[in-house]
Amino acid sequence: MAGSEQSEAQEELLFIFENGDKYTNPTEVKMSQFILPCHANHRGELSVGQLLKWMDTIACLSAERHANCPCVTASMDDIDFEYTLRVGQVVNIKAKVNRAFTTSLEVGTYFRFVGINIICEDPLSGKQWKVCNAFATFVAKGEGPGKVQLKSIVPRTPEEKIEYSIAVERRRMRLLHLETIKDLVSSSTIQKEPDFEESQHVVPAEKTRVETVELVLPPHANHQRNTFGGQIMAWMESAATISASRFCKEHPVLKTIEMFHFRGPSQVGDRITLKAIVNNAFKKSFEVGVCAEAYHQEGWERKTHINSAFMTFVVLDKDGQLSTFPCVKPEPGDGERRYREASARKKIRLDRKYIISCKQTEVPLSVPWDPSNQVYLSYNNISALKTLAAKQNWVLSCTRKKAKLFTLEEDQLLFFKAEMTVSVNIKQVFLLLSDMSRRHEWDTHYQKFKLIQKVDEDDVIYHVISPSVNKAGNFQDFVLLASRRVPCADGDPYLIALRSVSLPAAPPTEGLDRGEIPCAGFKLCQKGEACTNIAYYIQATPQVLPYLTRDITGLSSDVCKIVEACNEFLEQNKDTVHPLGSVTLGGT
Repeated sequence: MAGSEQSEAQEELLFIFENGDKYTNPTEVKMSQFILPCHANHRGELSVGQLLKWMDTIACLSAERHANCPCVTASMDDIDFEYTLRVGQVVNIKAKVNRAFTTSLEVGTYFRFVGINIICEDPLSGKQWKVCNAFATFVAKGEGPGKVQLKSIVPRTPEEKIEYSIAVERRRMRLLHLETIKDLVSSSTIQKEPDFEESQHVVPAEKTRVETVELVLPPHANHQRNTFGGQIMAWMESAATISASRFCKEHPVLKTIEMFHFRGPSQVGDRITLKAIVNNAFKKSFEVGVCAEAYHQEGWERKTHINSAFMTFVVLDKDGQLSTFPCVKPEPGDGERRYREASARKKIRLDRKYIISCKQTEVPLSVPWDPSNQVYLSYNNISALKTLAAKQNWVLSCTRKKAKLFTLEEDQLLFFKAEMTVSVNIKQVFLLLSDMSRRHEWDTHYQKFKLIQKVDEDDVIYHVISPSVNKAGNFQDFVLLASRRVPCADGDPYLIALRSVSLPAAPPTEGLDRGEIPCAGFKLCQKGEACTNIAYYIQATPQVLPYLTRDITGLSSDVCKIVEACNEFLEQNKDTVHPLGSVTLGGT
């Protein structure tokens, strides 16, 4: 384990109030468990099912600490397991509530998002390392049929404010995930089925089918007599592992779990039927689908589909290298659908990892855009802007009339922020600044914005042309994804985020120097009935920096002039009826 990993795992970030008191998040819950043989599999490694039980337990405790009432598991987000844990090691789990949301009126419950961080500790050496982290959604359940009125989360530390803000984007991804899968399956961008008749290495999917049943006993239930979500997830993991073993004829290693989504409850006395089957194989990994159905004791003929999940397994040979797998021949009908959906999930998973893992100090910074990753690119676009806006230690560089310019140097990166307040309604400011086709009216750094593709109501891709910094140089162009968000709740800002993407419809053009912007955008905050605070952020790149540092003072006076021009543009158009239409608050 690298030293940086150890120090990262051991680091405890403290927030200290002005009076010197140390801050502790009131919803934070910590758990340490010594891994015993009863928690392990035949290889002496911690059972993933046992880990899921511990994760669900501590997340529920954190949720109930804030709700002051019982909570039940609604879902558990994707989990990537970075390391395996062994008997004799210690698992340290920490959970806290990031944000509370109300659902739509039709549902009538309250959602809670809990961040779970898992660190493994070797008690003999004192070394620590990150195992995984996850986000769980819980529903608060009161004693009566009415709603539970939950108090809001008040983030205090910079880290909490970022998580509080980004929780909205994670919620958006959850809601769009199934739609993304369906769109991708119906498209031609995923792999086509191979000719199974000609392939010599094929395993029929039906040979991997597993069906087992569990009786829900009192030790499996919580204080409401509902089955622990962690227990159901553990049973599902066990069934999936058996199916995986039948396919690979080895002892598989679970690497990734797609989201667990609880569709209904089960109680003591119910029979839980678990069904698992290998959906598809991808040379070095394969996916197992598993579902859980509850047969209720008051009528054994009545069943409820309570959960589904998809788990990706690998097999390591004696040298620790990934083994290669044969093809899977799906069952006709639903098996073929699951086969295609597994390919779609793999593509989305790889796209998401690539988007999130891209380092902003490496080139190219832009990520290829296509329908399979549009949700995650939009999420990354907004999240990057929120993270940049939450950074501390901005240094005021200059003030001119209404404009203030700030700089920030961090990890060999340079950021700029321009801030001003305008006497224009925030919704009108949002609509005017969202229309990138008019940006050239106030920003001389942009000569032309051409709409390439309207992805949806909130995401648009533009081709941008900027004039040369000097007369001898070429003009520059950028391909930018513009993502906008209205507030999810009162007090949240309006956001317009920009980042570079690559698109086949907009290849590099001869005579233009292609530039890249990793992160830029506007954060708008309401300061009154008709008063808006505008903050514009941008991360400097070699292509952007010359526009900002043309003179000997380090920051060009052009930036101040552009901010003033923006203010004038907004004032002149504050009563204009905008073609983008009205703006309303997002769903809660």
